Amino acid sequence: MWEEPQATLSDRAHLAIRKDIVSGNLAPGTRLRIARLSKDYDIGASPLREALSKLSSEFLVNFEAQRGFSVAPVSAQDLRDISQIRCDLESEAVARAIARGDEAWESRIVAAFYKLGKADQRRRAKPEDGSDEWEDRNREFHEALVSACDSAWLKRLRSLLYYQHERYRRISLTHPDPDRDIQAEHQAIMDAALGRQTREAIRLSKEHIDKTTKAVLKVIEGGDG
Repeated sequence: MWEEPQATLSDRAHLAIRKDIVSGNLAPGTRLRIARLSKDYDIGASPLREALSKLSSEFLVNFEAQRGFSVAPVSAQDLRDISQIRCDLESEAVARAIARGDEAWESRIVAAFYKLGKADQRRRAKPEDGSDEWEDRNREFHEALVSACDSAWLKRLRSLLYYQHERYRRISLTHPDPDRDIQAEHQAIMDAALGRQTREAIRLSKEHIDKTTKAVLKVIEGGDG
């Protein structure tokens, strides 16, 4: 009988647990016991340990010698730090992408924006069902924007910070701002990028991230942030 390779099982565990951490299904501080995870994800102990070690290197999971693995905590200070560094990395990646982007890059952005718009319509119609799809399409849109960036390391570091920021952004989705039109913000960023208006695209991108950060801080700090 064919058995799934351990490396593949480890990758599957990594993706599944990361999704549950980022989405909030696994709350900050939750103890990640191997026996329980093995039952929940139907994956053996060895690939689970590999997955948790990888998540630890991504700073989504903490490891203590005598206590084992747990979901990394969240805090207002951590969010501010993540948001600032993400702005810096995003700005550089966007600038490089605009400088080097071709028609294929432009097409990826337009296609990703279209899919995001459809997901946004479904999320508005059924918020309880559409959040995961919207997050996936949102990630694809922002990745399309920087896809022409010529630095592999910059894109890797940006991706690491993106997942950290997404984890916090999920908090703001539970307290949406009725006056904020996120899709319009995306359209403005796209238009500036396609128009090769680098400074404007960077400004709008930073403003976009900052609005999300402030929305999350209101929830974390009870409206005092």
